[in-house]
Amino acid sequence: MSELEDISHHIHDRLSALQRVLDLSAAELPQNKIKKLGQELFALERLLEEFENCVGRQKEQLKHLKELEELFQKDEKDVHHMKDNIPAHMPRKKGSANGNEPVMTQNDAAGHQLAQPENVKKTSKSYVREMEFITTPEFESIPQYMKGRVSYEQLNAAVQSINTAAAAKYKILHQSLKTLNNHARKLHQRFKDQETKDTKGQYFVVEDDIREFTQTKVDKRFQGILNMLRHCQRLRELRGGGLTRYMLL
Repeated sequence: MSELEDISHHIHDRLSALQRVLDLSAAELPQNKIKKLGQELFALERLLEEFENCVGRQKEQLKHLKELEELFQKDEKDVHHMKDNIPAHMPRKKGSANGNEPVMTQNDAAGHQLAQPENVKKTSKSYVREMEFITTPEFESIPQYMKGRVSYEQLNAAVQSINTAAAAKYKILHQSLKTLNNHARKLHQRFKDQETKDTKGQYFVVEDDIREFTQTKVDKRFQGILNMLRHCQRLRELRGGGLTRYMLL
């Protein structure tokens, strides 16, 4: 802006000088004055050309600044949208897994208080596989006929319920029988009876586990959710002995 102001002032001074020359030229101008007037006009023409170039540069800069402003406003809008739409369940980064070894997460799920008396030492911390939450792109990839009226939040709430049931189940399995009360011992035996050679090294739950350790209703709607989780490769079914085992992937 300072450059434009300087050129503008300079042009104004030149015009003022020319005006004075013309005011003094009531009589016929001498040859040297005419020459001086021509030089001033030529210089003024160059100044005007420079002024136009400067205005052009300023217009380009203004255009660039407006483009930057638009980009900034778009980024600001995107940030506010992300801030207002943070999903309730954030997917976790997968850890490494070798062969059939499960991806392990610390088991701190709260189930029934089925465990040990206060005077018994706690067992070492155990770990179980947890099903990862469904991402938005995964949810959108599920066919509409399969989704029905189930929302993204409801689907991930079911994931949380299955993880809670698995955590509570394997918390009991990883404890010594001596530390368990009668009800927990019965559950421990039931869990053992449900295992097969195909479930060795794997983590699974059955419908009774979900009923036992969560408030989730295992109904027709929940069966539809399980189909969606199979579609998203979060679990697979293993049937046998009149029982359906949901293997966590």
